[in-house]
Amino acid sequence: MKVAWAALMIVQVVVWSGPARADWRDDIGTFRIGVVAEPGRGNTVPGLAQLTEAFTNALGMKVEFFVARDYAALIEAQANARIEYAIYSSTAYATALQRCGCIEPLVAPVDSDGAAGIRSVLLTRDGQLPGLAAMASHRIAMAPPDSVGGALLPLAGLAAEHVDIAQNAAFLIHADSASAAEKMFFDRQADALFGWVRASADGQPLLSGGTQARLEASGLSASALQVVWTSALLRYGPHAVRSDLDPEAKRRLTVFLTNLKSTTPDIYDLLEAKHSGGFLTVAPRDYATAQDIVRLVSAGGGQQ
Repeated sequence: MKVAWAALMIVQVVVWSGPARADWRDDIGTFRIGVVAEPGRGNTVPGLAQLTEAFTNALGMKVEFFVARDYAALIEAQANARIEYAIYSSTAYATALQRCGCIEPLVAPVDSDGAAGIRSVLLTRDGQLPGLAAMASHRIAMAPPDSVGGALLPLAGLAAEHVDIAQNAAFLIHADSASAAEKMFFDRQADALFGWVRASADGQPLLSGGTQARLEASGLSASALQVVWTSALLRYGPHAVRSDLDPEAKRRLTVFLTNLKSTTPDIYDLLEAKHSGGFLTVAPRDYATAQDIVRLVSAGGGQQ
């Protein structure tokens, strides 16, 4: 009886002390980060060796970069699990989410003054356009149909507020460029203008940069300009991972990225050349406006 009991205990010890579940690093093998090729650089990434080393140290595993020819290729790579991590524009992220529903944003950059994205604005001068309800009886200048800030964002933002406007509405005057639309408004060929302003994470407009600042720099008095309508915030594009990535990997990446500006600013500058304020954590809800734009384009209300 004692022999049988001892044998049973040995079996249980063997079972209990069996091989532990493989580490998430072993499951992944090589962590792959996707970026879009910069125009004229082919498939080269500035500072690739330094970036690879930084991510390798943060994750404690082998890291490789995948350079996609465009956002469509980047989206397919992440949707098909060929990469774990991708750096997107706002609308590219929303398109990827629509494509597979298998990704989530971790962080997004901000500017040194706190700007986290842009908002569309409808500007008029001297009260010529009293409100949205009067748009059909006025001339409104707009950037080309493929302009995110000057056309797609205002159309999507208004549609989200149940004010649907077609790209070819008779009262919209599409200019060849955003600057041409501004000139049209400046020269009084239009009563109002769809433009954009930089804004903080809580949506507060910032005076530097954007359409209103350029109009004032051209000679229009700030007191003559009125904001008729403002859209929700369109956040700067996120760094996104596959939703099935191990939580520990997500945690390590988030800590690494949100501290990167203060700990190793040279690496930050290699990873994020446009926005110098560091990374903030973001959530899917922060890209609702980008999703509105993608839905507008998918429905045929604009051109991506």
